[in-house]
Amino acid sequence: MLWPMFFLALAFCGIVVLGVLAVRVGLEVRRFSRAVGDCSERITLATEDLERAAVPLAERAGRARDVHGDPIGEARGRRER
Repeated sequence: MLWPMFFLALAFCGIVVLGVLAVRVGLEVRRFSRAVGDCSERITLATEDLERAAVPLAERAGRARDVHGDPIGEARGRRER
């Protein structure tokens, strides 16, 4: 009767260890998902900032194209030849 009780206690301890590890994994997943959400917000804000900063640059590029009569890339291509 000693060996069955020993194995039963050993199985119970194994289940407890697995339960503790499952709780730890759950907490880390929650922490990781918060970090991913924060990073996603930062990326969204950076994208909006980049779009706002690109508008004046695009307007200047459009004016430069209008002044010179041809796209900037084509003018560079002619100079390199």
